[in-house]
Amino acid sequence: MAFPLLDDVVDEEVLILRRAFRHERVFRDRADPLAFSDEYLTERYRFSGDGIRYLCRLLGPNIQHRTARSHALTVPQMVCVALRFFASGMFLYSVGDAENLNKATICRTIRNVSLAMKSLVHIFITFPGHRRFIHIKEEFYKIAAFPNVIGTVDCTHICIQRHSGAHEGDYVNRKSFHSINVQMICDADCLIINLEAKWPGSVHDSRIFRASRIYQRLSLGEFSGVLLGDKGYACETFLMTPLTDPQTPPQQAYNHAHAKTRARIEMTFGLLKSRFQCLHHLRVSPDRACDVTVACTVLHNIASLRKERAPRVALDVDWDNAAIFPDNRNGRLVREQYIANYFS
Repeated sequence: MAFPLLDDVVDEEVLILRRAFRHERVFRDRADPLAFSDEYLTERYRFSGDGIRYLCRLLGPNIQHRTARSHALTVPQMVCVALRFFASGMFLYSVGDAENLNKATICRTIRNVSLAMKSLVHIFITFPGHRRFIHIKEEFYKIAAFPNVIGTVDCTHICIQRHSGAHEGDYVNRKSFHSINVQMICDADCLIINLEAKWPGSVHDSRIFRASRIYQRLSLGEFSGVLLGDKGYACETFLMTPLTDPQTPPQQAYNHAHAKTRARIEMTFGLLKSRFQCLHHLRVSPDRACDVTVACTVLHNIASLRKERAPRVALDVDWDNAAIFPDNRNGRLVREQYIANYFS
């Protein structure tokens, strides 16, 4: 029988063992990312201090934690974690080492911020844009005197890791790597005004365009103006494509103006991928790759509207798609009228 004035010997031994095997929780120091200079922030996050604060106000209601237990990340920390991944395209553990966080926290934070940015897509990506039609057409006309243009359309491939599902072959494009094929329409200021990010890499650009909502709206004559596309698209009354073999000087002038104006979409792809390096290779599933692409596109428009410093642009590679649909007869007539009226 234990002495009544002393603690039970068994209980004392349990306490000793617990102390021996206890791992004391150590919270790492997480510096305030906004305490650094704009130069430091822009190089690592592609946004200045004011730009990051704007994103925090924009995303805060959707991503902030309801409690501060366990030293939960603040909104600026979560935004900067996601921006560092978007801007660098590093592995998650590399981003974690840079931000002093574990891999699971990085993955969860990027996912939450991506979905929050995706929820804003209809605010920052609208067709034909936030400006009046006349202003959009004037800006395009200043490039190479091509009239009545309201946007340029093309697709770009976002490389992803090999998909292990039943439809793995659908994501292998004609360059033999796995990707998603993303359609974008931009204006003369390289702002993205329409986005389709849901198709596997094997789907042709023209098929994506014909299945899109914007094609239906243009077919119904909802907008007054034309898009410019490469020769992989079929010529339509609302989509002007280049001539395959221009012979006369007016036809050559048309092709030259068309190519110079349509180059805006290639510049947009180059600017987007230079600003957010993760789009060169996403090591995630196709669904999450689509979400990250949409998030980066929204961030690109925000950065462009706020006049954030743009990175050095490397033009995206033009794959020179072959057409799979024949030209629309009325579209060819409209193209001939363009050549006769504006390039003769």
